[in-house]
Amino acid sequence: MIKELVVDIAKALVDNPDEVVVSVSEEKDEIILKLTVAPDDMGKVIGKQGRIAKAIRTVVRSVANKEKIKVSLEIV
Repeated sequence: MIKELVVDIAKALVDNPDEVVVSVSEEKDEIILKLTVAPDDMGKVIGKQGRIAKAIRTVVRSVANKEKIKVSLEIV
């Protein structure tokens, strides 16, 4: 569910939605989502001073809190 949320948000922001990839891995008790976009779209996902990236992380964490799991989002 959280993976699909990140994919939907990222696809809405970028010019190349076909290149949006979210991989999921687990470490201890935390789920790590790695968001990969086209190099040209990196700035659109991060935003000025990281504001968009911070907003995406806030949404992801709030959904994770409702499900009582720990999630972190990395943009690579």
